[in-house]
Amino acid sequence: MKNFILLIMFFSINAVAFGALSVEGTYQGKNLYVQNPMDDEGFGYCATKVTVNGDIMPGGTSMGAFEIDFSLFNIAIGEPVFIVIEHNDGCKPKILNPEVLLPRSTYNVESMSISDDGKLTWKTSGEQGKLPFIIEQYRWNKWVTIGEVQGKGSGASNSYEFTVTPHSGENTIRIAQIDHSGTKRPSKEVKFESSAPVVTKTPTKVKNEIKFIANGKPAETRYEIYDAYGNIVKKGVGSSVNCSNLLRGVYYINFDNVNEKFIKN
Repeated sequence: MKNFILLIMFFSINAVAFGALSVEGTYQGKNLYVQNPMDDEGFGYCATKVTVNGDIMPGGTSMGAFEIDFSLFNIAIGEPVFIVIEHNDGCKPKILNPEVLLPRSTYNVESMSISDDGKLTWKTSGEQGKLPFIIEQYRWNKWVTIGEVQGKGSGASNSYEFTVTPHSGENTIRIAQIDHSGTKRPSKEVKFESSAPVVTKTPTKVKNEIKFIANGKPAETRYEIYDAYGNIVKKGVGSSVNCSNLLRGVYYINFDNVNEKFIKN
């Protein structure tokens, strides 16, 4: 029994003597660089083994810094990668440029169109990572996000579609992506003329509620309400807005394709 307990203790000690650092992402054509300190006993380097998608990296890790060269693994740009760096306990390697595995916005729009009823379709090429496409509509003198479609991130050509809820008159639509750099990459614009009726609001002086009307009937529309200081206080889509909790004063409302001022009593 004593030997059995000692054996368990031996394996337990050795089980925590090693650690693993992992990172995953999408191969974007650049290699990873790893800072590899000495282990805590000073007899060797921290990292002991590196695998990429389960395959062992050749060349070893017995150096103060090393490069993970993805060309050694026959990985194509845009393919997912999963890296595991095994290391001794008491120390930890550091990946110096993990951002190179984050997807970049590289799409090209091959075609893009929108029908009179608001069905937006587009085809892309050159995607190298899964990033969402943001659908934007130009209204109220600014670009407004109206939806999102997840990008496929690979393949020679990808097709997408999204149904736009139009406002009255001319509608202007585009798509865009934002990657880890924080830079927005918009597409060209497409336009269509909507047959949706003009929406109006009532009453002029508001007490408890604003109602949206088109052709004498309640009409749903996207709206935003701002206070006199430019702070947004309400937004959404609907045929009415509950304003009972707004303080008295001047407000500005965007709806349909217009913006107006109103007084809250």
